[in-house]
Amino acid sequence: MNQENRNENNAPQFEQEVKDITTTSPIMSQEVEETLSSPEKNEMQLDTDRYAGFWMRFWAYLVDLIIIGSVNRILIYPVLRVLDVPLHEGGIFSIANICTAVIFYLYFVLMTKFLKQTLGKMIFGLKVVSFEKEKLSWSTIIFREWIGRFISGSLLILYVLVAFLPRKQGLHDIFADTTVIHDR
Repeated sequence: MNQENRNENNAPQFEQEVKDITTTSPIMSQEVEETLSSPEKNEMQLDTDRYAGFWMRFWAYLVDLIIIGSVNRILIYPVLRVLDVPLHEGGIFSIANICTAVIFYLYFVLMTKFLKQTLGKMIFGLKVVSFEKEKLSWSTIIFREWIGRFISGSLLILYVLVAFLPRKQGLHDIFADTTVIHDR
């Protein structure tokens, strides 16, 4: 009986010693840090983040279109006028359409790669994240912003998927294994 009392009295002390060892030991703290930076932790973090819904993404996209349109009107169209290139003739593969398409895709690819968000997403506090890696790779970004956006743009109804899917992903997000979350 005396032995049992000693063990019961030592239990809180033992728990405190274990807690002290795990927080002060460099080996234990490294293991804890590795555990916290594991891919499972990244997935758990994404599950707790608020996914950006259809309307937030829609308004951010409209802001982006205004910015791209402004860049085209301030830079591209005047240069094409100086070069005497017709702006509204020549069909889908005209010089003006190719230049504006390049600006459109470069804007989305470069902004998403380097900042994880476009200016429209910044205004609304949104950012693009990957479910697989912490950093977005070039292949993921190009696939999401170029190929995926082209496919989604061909059938505009595919953008509405964002409103109904649990992770609020568009078709281009599903292809690239990404989503858009609230940054704030």
